[in-house]
Amino acid sequence: MGLNTVNPFDLTGRVAIVTGSNTGLGAGMAVALAAAGCDIVGVSRTDAGDTPARVEASGRRFADVRADLGSPAPAGDIVRAAVEAFGRIDVLVNNAGIIRRDNALDFTEADWDDVMDVNLKSLFFLSQAAARQFVKQQGGGKIINVASMLSFQGGIRVASYTASKSGVLGLTRLLANEWAAHGINVNAIAPGYMATANTAALRDDTRRNGEILGRIPAARWGTPDDLAGPVVFLASSASDYVHGHTLAVDGGWLAR
Repeated sequence: MGLNTVNPFDLTGRVAIVTGSNTGLGAGMAVALAAAGCDIVGVSRTDAGDTPARVEASGRRFADVRADLGSPAPAGDIVRAAVEAFGRIDVLVNNAGIIRRDNALDFTEADWDDVMDVNLKSLFFLSQAAARQFVKQQGGGKIINVASMLSFQGGIRVASYTASKSGVLGLTRLLANEWAAHGINVNAIAPGYMATANTAALRDDTRRNGEILGRIPAARWGTPDDLAGPVVFLASSASDYVHGHTLAVDGGWLAR
């Protein structure tokens, strides 16, 4: 994408698609990218939340795209909507994800399929649609997948989530291998235990909450703000020689 030697983290004039941008980590990353200079195409299933106002407060533009990523069918339409709104795309953040919890002995096919469809299948086909646009533009691009601690560990009671996030780590490597020659960087962020809606049940469980905090060297749950620096780095020219890497942002969880 061309190194800006004055400020390699400057994203002025670039366009980023962020899925699941209406809340939690997705909202935090969208706002961080806007603060660095990106116009944002926010993809959400229902309401866009306060993300448009937060992006516009940074002086950047926001395009609101509604799509249900329970199926890969909207992938092409999302990219087309982004190009129609802002003329091009430079960054894709595959953040949208869901989780279902149950014992492996009782886990249902519906809970398996629903999670895999959002977290892995739609991620792949949206990446494919974005990469086709990057190739058409002939200027490279950045794809940032959201992995998980369960890309590295097994977890408990989240069979389809663990399978999907392990798949995200593998796909990140595969896509980097294939697309680096096109100037496309594919990397991932693996958030640690973050204070979001997906982890509300864990934080409300006094025993599990204590166990988790006891293992995190930073001694706290992460927040969406903790992903600001990593997502800007991976979206910027500062990371032009970083390919296929999954960056843990985990307060030291994996080092324990």
